[in-house]
Amino acid sequence: MSNGPEPVLGRPDGRKTGTSLRDWGLGRNGPAGPLLVSLLATIVATALSYALPDSQAATGVGLVFLVFTYLLVLRDADAATVKESGLSLGGLFEPEPLSPAQLARSALTALGWAFAFALVLFPPFWLGFVAWHAPAAHFAPASLLALGRDVLGQVFGVAFPEEVFFRGYLQSALNRAWPPRFKVFGAPLGPSLLVASAIFALGHLSTDPHPARLAVFFPSLVFGVLRARTGGVGASIAFHALCNLFASFLGRSYGLY
Repeated sequence: MSNGPEPVLGRPDGRKTGTSLRDWGLGRNGPAGPLLVSLLATIVATALSYALPDSQAATGVGLVFLVFTYLLVLRDADAATVKESGLSLGGLFEPEPLSPAQLARSALTALGWAFAFALVLFPPFWLGFVAWHAPAAHFAPASLLALGRDVLGQVFGVAFPEEVFFRGYLQSALNRAWPPRFKVFGAPLGPSLLVASAIFALGHLSTDPHPARLAVFFPSLVFGVLRARTGGVGASIAFHALCNLFASFLGRSYGLY
């Protein structure tokens, strides 16, 4: 009769031979799965961006990220999983009755964070914009009415799908693999912030192969900090849209486009 479990053959110390999925980081808490998924999503989004007409490319790319987020997080998720991924949005995506009051509070809080960051970061961004583009024309404020027509497209066609995927799914999944190591202004941060932002930048480069597109790495860091600090993607969605709208406003005001 055996006095204990028999060692597994293959190694003198009884340890199993071979490599498991967890060894490759493919378990729920491993990094390989989210990284491979983000690669696949980027490839699909890039292919669509070239296949579709220019007027529909941004919509197609956004739909790719929404579909991936739905399949990976929202399809069969409980409330705890949705919250862990920062995708609650005031209960909008939780499988529970929606509270209008909670939704309104969440939206106002997200907007508050976004506008606060904008007040701090937009002035130096303006200086950098002028230094980089060196516009020949003097500043003449663009029509806010024309800019207003872009709001819905920037919020729901660009910022929302990109943030729910990169900050909601990807950054959250990588946080499980590489837990945050330190805090900055109350935001728990770690390697996931840098990796998700790098993939975000490379995705922009793949759809528009110009080195300047890699610059989105830096605002992506801010989006990730907002997601970490607030526990959700609402503020990062709002700030992402504000960044795009402000850049568009500056470009039109200087006659660049």
